[in-house]
Amino acid sequence: MRGLLLGFIVLVGCTSKEHYPLILRNGLIYDGSGNVPFKGDVAIRGDSIAAIGELNAVGEKEIDIQGLAIAPGFINMLSWADGSLLKDGRSMSDIKQGVTLEVFGEGWSPGPRRKKNEQDTLWSTLGEYFSLLEQKGVSTNFASFVGATTVRNYILGYDNRAPEPHELEQMKQLVDEAMREGAMGLGSSLIYAPADYASTEELIELCKVVSKYNGMYITHMRSESDKILPALNEVFRIAQEANVPAEIYHLKINNTWNWNKIDTVIFKIDSAQKADLKITADMYTYNASGTSLTARLPTWVQEGGAGAMRKRLKNKVTRARVLRELKLGIPTRNSDPKDVMLLDFRIDSLNELYRGKRLSEVATLHGKDADETMLDLIVADKSGIAAIFFLISEENVKRMLALPYVSICSDAASIADEEPYNTDATHPRGYGSFARLLSKYVRDEKVMTLQEAIRRMTSLPASNLKIEKRGSIAVGNFADLVIFNPDTITDKATFEDAHQYAEGVVHVFVSGVQVLNNGNHTGAMPGRCVRGPGWRSLN
Repeated sequence: MRGLLLGFIVLVGCTSKEHYPLILRNGLIYDGSGNVPFKGDVAIRGDSIAAIGELNAVGEKEIDIQGLAIAPGFINMLSWADGSLLKDGRSMSDIKQGVTLEVFGEGWSPGPRRKKNEQDTLWSTLGEYFSLLEQKGVSTNFASFVGATTVRNYILGYDNRAPEPHELEQMKQLVDEAMREGAMGLGSSLIYAPADYASTEELIELCKVVSKYNGMYITHMRSESDKILPALNEVFRIAQEANVPAEIYHLKINNTWNWNKIDTVIFKIDSAQKADLKITADMYTYNASGTSLTARLPTWVQEGGAGAMRKRLKNKVTRARVLRELKLGIPTRNSDPKDVMLLDFRIDSLNELYRGKRLSEVATLHGKDADETMLDLIVADKSGIAAIFFLISEENVKRMLALPYVSICSDAASIADEEPYNTDATHPRGYGSFARLLSKYVRDEKVMTLQEAIRRMTSLPASNLKIEKRGSIAVGNFADLVIFNPDTITDKATFEDAHQYAEGVVHVFVSGVQVLNNGNHTGAMPGRCVRGPGWRSLN
């Protein structure tokens, strides 16, 4: 009798099944490591991955993802969604590509900021911004570097000078505070004013604070054109002297006469890595960049801000000096007018006349040469005038994407293709950078395997940022997941019609909550702040 009883107990134990709130069934699992995928199930409990494999289990809810790939949520290493998420927390253009983490801070960061008046109670520090965004509710996770430009502007404004010793100490204190609040490190944008007023030595001192908290330095280098090689040397020097890992924002080489420098650029980065410097990079998947027309101007004329710049451009002597320098190729990033597409103006009549046209064509319509036309428009519109610059070699894009240390970014906000969010012209990278990697460069042109592309968007950036429990599909990790069709995922946005969602992403989960269901946003807002190593060391 006792033997029969024991046998019964064993039989019952064998037939019982584990229960989970949610099981994703029959997917092709790309775990983020770069290894070949395997077929299986992923169980989710709460905000985490509870089990992986061919599960003999029952889910309260089960979703059959047969024929679809399941991967860790994608990480956007350069996002400008810090403002757009305050307006619309759904993060539509990125969620529909599978992005589950937005990383801010290319030179400018949400904090620290000086409050405009006593009634301005929104936030003043980076940490307060983090709390505000979480309280408001967003669909995607978010993180940020503290911007070197933001810190400099807080203390020095738009002054083109070195900080006094006591001012540098104040700047270091601001960086220290931001690191303790959760910044990933220091971000710079040295091609722009007032960022390029900072010396290498100033940046090293700020990065020494970052190093204390095990953070990283990430930079839009001082040149991506004629002086790209000295710019790389500056990155390496900062990394070495401050003892920090460094990442190059949107790695590229501008202007046709510089394209042949790619072998030297790659060699220099490889050499720095062999010298035990931790150097990585990120890219968007397009052969054109997006910025403002003021990027074509010498930065000395921009001292004091936009209003002071426009006042100088109205002065005949100053204007003549600017035009003379532009003719000489200063700044070296100055571009052929036929390669510059004007995107957006503040004044409606200028939009009607010139939006979508090349600067060369606009100059003909305006009746002056391109440089004079540009100055006239900047003064008249009282804006920087958004533009797209077609300066990058497609072959170089492919070669750089193939580098194993390159992750992916959009360098754009995450917005909805609906009014009032889609009324301004924009670069297609905001709608397509991640989907374009998987369609054009993986499926069509076979620059890399699908599992390698997924590694570049998941575990690689997570490792560089020292993020824990994200970037890979593993038991105990947060359930940030994207389920997509590798055969149909594609970018739809174009330079002429950028407001078009990518297609092929079916489901997205953020911290175990479904945000995208069969391509449709669920309205869920489970996004969390992902804080850096300084905050984690104190908590």
